[in-house]
Order: sequence, then structure tokens, then C-alpha cells
Amino acid sequence: MPLPPLARFVVAVALAGLLAGGAAAAKGNEAPQPEIVWKPIPFPQKRLADTAAYAKRHYGLDTWRLERPRVIVQHYTASSTFSSAYWSFHSNAPDRELGETPGICTHFVIDRDGTIYQLVRLAIMCRHTVGLNWTAIGVEHVGTSDDQVLENAAQMRASLALAAWLMDRYGISLGNVIGHNESVTSPYHREAYRGWRCQTHADFPREAMDVYRARLRPVLAREGVPVGPPPRRVDRGC
Repeated sequence: MPLPPLARFVVAVALAGLLAGGAAAAKGNEAPQPEIVWKPIPFPQKRLADTAAYAKRHYGLDTWRLERPRVIVQHYTASSTFSSAYWSFHSNAPDRELGETPGICTHFVIDRDGTIYQLVRLAIMCRHTVGLNWTAIGVEHVGTSDDQVLENAAQMRASLALAAWLMDRYGISLGNVIGHNESVTSPYHREAYRGWRCQTHADFPREAMDVYRARLRPVLAREGVPVGPPPRRVDRGC
């Protein structure tokens, strides 16, 4: 028997929340959710199992779930189009750099025109930053340099709005909104493989992220999102 209109509406709302989110929010949202285009990459049971096996090897966690994320990691794609970035995350093939499965992925990609695409539910661990995948949300920006992203007004507006919304949703402090290059100094960094403990990338070093975080502060103030404690950086001798 068909569901009545109200019941269909409730089911649709619940399904939308499952697709876009999935992890429990830390508090009621104050920052508005920016417009997000849902464009998922395949995450079948094989990729979930590979993710759980990866988490077991590298973090001692036998799960593919991203539970209570504490960090937001900013990246740029080193490409010029959303399409090329999307298809690089689409495959579950071993990555070319480190040779492991699951394939690399990110939760969000922000295009040059400011369009925010979500590729993976926030309840799923994504492999985007060595040492932090177990607790980090990944955000990619289409571009080939930090400056290119920072100088793009539409892309920055979207990125700051997304960061503020995620910070508010999960209670993440401004000091834990970091660039990929800052990964090894995060207090949440953990890596079981000795050879990977200093592995990072050049995108969004501290200098670029200081600019980004300075721009994020007034957005947080406007939306009533707590800044939280100052950054706590750990020197691992890398």
C-alpha cells in the first residue's frame, strides 16, 4: 500500500540525512549548511572492507566508519577540472604513490566556480591524509596551487562556509582545521607504519592555512560558531 504524503516526506528527509551525513552531530547546528551537490563515488562492500583493513593496519581500528571526526584537512587537487579529480577518486585501485587499497578519496571537492560536491558520506572513513584518515574529513579544492585557491573568491566563500558548517556540526575547533602539509604536527596524527610517520604532501602548508584560518574567523563570529582552543602542534622531528 502506498505511503501517505506525510510519511513519504519523513522518509525522504531521513534518507537525505543518511546520504549527506551519517555520523552523529555533536551539537545543534547554528551555521547554515551550504548548498551541496551529492555526487557519490562507488563505495561497495569491497571498498568498505578494504577501508576497514587499512584502518586496522595503520590505526589499530577494525572499522570503516568515521566516528566523531576531530579534524578537517584542506587539500588542492593538482588538477584543473572537477571531472579529473572525481575520476581519480572513483576507482578502488591501489594508489600510485603508496601502493595500498582502498583507493584514495575525499568527502568533498570544491570546484573553481564554488560548487561543493560531496563524494562520500561523512560516516565513512576516506583515505586522503596519512595518519589522520581515522578522524579527519577531507576537503579538496580544484586547483594547482595554494595561491590559486586562496585567490579564487567564489571557491573561498564556498570553502569557508563548508568549514564553518562542519566545525559547528561536529564541534571541531579552528586549530584543527589544517592543511595537508600540517598533518604530521596534528595532535591527532597516528601511524603504525614507521616509514609513513613523516609522510605528508606540500598542499596547504602553515603559511597558507594561517591566511585561510584568518579568513574563517569572521565567518565563525557571524554564525556564532565557537573558535575553540588555539592550535596545539606536535613536533615529531619530521
